[in-house]
Amino acid sequence: MAVTTGCSLGLLIGSAAIFGEPGLLLKYVLIAIVVTAVFPPMNNFMRRRMGLPTNAIITLESPKSALWATLYPGMITLLALIPMFWTGRDFGLLVIIGAVWFGGTISSALVARKNAH
Repeated sequence: MAVTTGCSLGLLIGSAAIFGEPGLLLKYVLIAIVVTAVFPPMNNFMRRRMGLPTNAIITLESPKSALWATLYPGMITLLALIPMFWTGRDFGLLVIIGAVWFGGTISSALVARKNAH
């Protein structure tokens, strides 16, 4: 799920760079990298501080896992359509939203990997 969500984030960055304000590709890439890198450790820290369990989004026991596996990349792909209809704007907020969702899938993958061992 993290891989497909990352591909969708790449699509969003490309769409925002092509149809948004000119010259913001580097800004979008840096936003995506920073937010994606910061989200998993901050998510783990906040969940521990609040006393919440850290669970993977997708598990073999849950029949809704297929829905979650399509929801995250699908929502980011839908965000990638927005710059096509409202051209010439700064879409940094959309990239932040997509990067947070991508960071969430990375957190989930790390939790699933940890639980598998």
